[in-house]
Amino acid sequence: MRLFLLNILLAISWSALTGIATLLNFLAGFVIGYLALAVSHPLLGDREYFRRVPRVLRLLLFFLKELVLSSLQAVYEVLSPTLHSRPRIVRVPLEIRDDNQILVLANLISLTPGTLVLEVSPDRDALYVHTMFVDDPDVFRREIREGFERQVMEAMS
Repeated sequence: MRLFLLNILLAISWSALTGIATLLNFLAGFVIGYLALAVSHPLLGDREYFRRVPRVLRLLLFFLKELVLSSLQAVYEVLSPTLHSRPRIVRVPLEIRDDNQILVLANLISLTPGTLVLEVSPDRDALYVHTMFVDDPDVFRREIREGFERQVMEAMS
């Protein structure tokens, strides 16, 4: 956490030094700060930060891809004259057991258009997900397990 805050401070300093307060410039400063910290990591002694940042970025990119695809599917459903939705409630078994990982997974699924996590089972071994577009529940379970759940496990472990 200390290196993340230092990286944010370096990104803010970069924006201040360049005099350009845009998101793109902040992100450029974050990347430059990350590279500077990576070069000096033997002095700082924390290697986990340099492994976790790429994994979190992969999770973010995966979520953005799923968000765009689900949004396009929802737009098509709204604009098409016939309904293509096949709503179901699907029980999705979980491999993860950590409360924080389950929270992130449930929120990412719920933020994706066409899906909503209704409940986490009391023993935390499954999610109950309402989905608008599913033909085969087994395929849906596999997509969640191999997609969102795997990405969350990698990013948060």
